[in-house]
Amino acid sequence: MLAATFMYAFDTNVVNVALPSLQRHLHAGPGALELVVGGYAFAYAAGLVTGGRLGDLCGYRRLFLAGMAAFTLASGLCGLAATPGELVGARIVQGLAAAVMVPQVLALITVTFDPRQRPGALAWFGVLGAIGSVAGQVLGGVIIDADIAGLGWRAVFLVNLPVGIIVLIIARMVLPHRYGNSRVTLDPVGVLGISGALALALIPLTLGHGQGWPLWTWVSLGASLPVMLAALGYERRLARRGRAPLVDLSLFASRGFSAGLGIATAFMAFFASSLFVLSLLLQIGLGLSALHAGLSFGPFCLAAVATALVGRKLIARLGARTVIRIGCAISASGTIVLAGALAAAGGQVATGWVIGGLGVIGAGNSMILTAYLGATLATVRPDQAGAVSGTLNTIQQFAAATGLAVIGAVFYAVLGHHPTPGRYASGAETVAWIGLGLIGVIAVLTTLLPTQPELTPAVRSTPTAADEPAAEPASS
Repeated sequence: MLAATFMYAFDTNVVNVALPSLQRHLHAGPGALELVVGGYAFAYAAGLVTGGRLGDLCGYRRLFLAGMAAFTLASGLCGLAATPGELVGARIVQGLAAAVMVPQVLALITVTFDPRQRPGALAWFGVLGAIGSVAGQVLGGVIIDADIAGLGWRAVFLVNLPVGIIVLIIARMVLPHRYGNSRVTLDPVGVLGISGALALALIPLTLGHGQGWPLWTWVSLGASLPVMLAALGYERRLARRGRAPLVDLSLFASRGFSAGLGIATAFMAFFASSLFVLSLLLQIGLGLSALHAGLSFGPFCLAAVATALVGRKLIARLGARTVIRIGCAISASGTIVLAGALAAAGGQVATGWVIGGLGVIGAGNSMILTAYLGATLATVRPDQAGAVSGTLNTIQQFAAATGLAVIGAVFYAVLGHHPTPGRYASGAETVAWIGLGLIGVIAVLTTLLPTQPELTPAVRSTPTAADEPAAEPASS
């Protein structure tokens, strides 16, 4: 399961390093390059809620295996693409496959581990996702520079084939066998409405800056809100009639669940925009190579792993709310160090200050992520795990895209039309102060988290035997 988390995050970022090679060898234009990156991201985000609900319906193990198989196959198609159009199509399929696969990971953690073991599993889920994001930039450069068997950029996709096959073999042997919930149904109107609304929002957020925010991006963004409101209104009416909606809106009646989603929104906007801006600062502003810039994130990864191991024990002892606050204090310290160094030295800032600040931020972020995942998932019963996982992942993905668009726009405004190392430093400093504000929002939202897990109305009603996923025969 954790390998799947790493693979998804790795493939989100590895293609960024491969873009120059794609432009040279596949003759891909700017629009195609944007879709190679963005097509994967918005296909993944738009399909997450549906993927999670399919897990509740068909069984988490079954959907995980199907998603992993499709993801592996799509990776092979990416590596074999002969034209930019073929690569874009394969990347969209890869994103949809990830949308089926990833929600099942959180769902399987929820139903497989008891409350005492769950924080440790969630810690590794969060940490490997973060490490995968950074490793995509580091290992992508290594793989392309190595030019394995003359494959060039194709190797960054084809490397998923042996990994995916190994994961499939092991997963079939070790994952728990469960059927889906026979009382859960798939709501086709909800699927089309919610997925359509997300696509209307995410496509312009992903592609807008690169195209200069033309009229169609604003029309699409404006249309996304009424489409989403109409879809959610239909979901509410469906629930009142006793049917099973795609999104159970009663979940949001829990203050703890809603606060967890708010924390996820602020955290992902901070995390995604920070990685993006600091990558540009290191490579363009400070002149590091893609490989050296990626390696600069090493302390971030190491600190994240170390605090994940400590954080899970602290959650058991102090509770998620306190651990999130500790993580906020640590992340804020690293952000202040980074912003202060950039303010003092500008474009002449020593990379050691940037790397040191990143390490401290990585330590704090790991604690925040682990704790809010556990606090949010603690509010639901096992047969809702897939839908909740899909909803949580969708919120995170949407927040990341919005953070990149909005905070990225601020960064580029500071950069101006004639960027210099000093302007890159000023832009990164501005983003650091915005990040500090988002950390403050997270700290405030912890006051809404219960000291003990708060169950939603759906959870407080004792589920019948029909509600629980049944065990599959071991011979499957």
